[in-house]
Amino acid sequence: MAAFGGWLQAQRRKISTKSRLGEKLTYIHNHWEGLQAFLTDGRIEIDSNRVENLIRPITLNRKNALFAGHDEGGVAWGRIASLIETCKINGIEPFAYLKATLTAIATGHPQSRLDDLLPWNFKPSS
Repeated sequence: MAAFGGWLQAQRRKISTKSRLGEKLTYIHNHWEGLQAFLTDGRIEIDSNRVENLIRPITLNRKNALFAGHDEGGVAWGRIASLIETCKINGIEPFAYLKATLTAIATGHPQSRLDDLLPWNFKPSS
């Protein structure tokens, strides 16, 4: 990384900061410390592939919602899709979560305890 950093700095001195490549090199320079964080903290991965793979379905659903037929339909679709993908990320079966949550709301779950119904707090009944 040290050699790569030196090479990047040499390239920055040769290239106009107003060019597209110059802008990219400046971006790397401004984030250099964060880009090296994985070297000193073993919990940080060298790339973000795992996170990108987790959020890809959410992003695809958001784009699909553009074809829901109406703005309100797209908003509703986006909310449901976000709930479903959040369930998946938290290892919860989406249908079971939605059924239990909607049942709880219909049977008078108190508004003061809505956080109990969030996917990461969901406790499936046996």
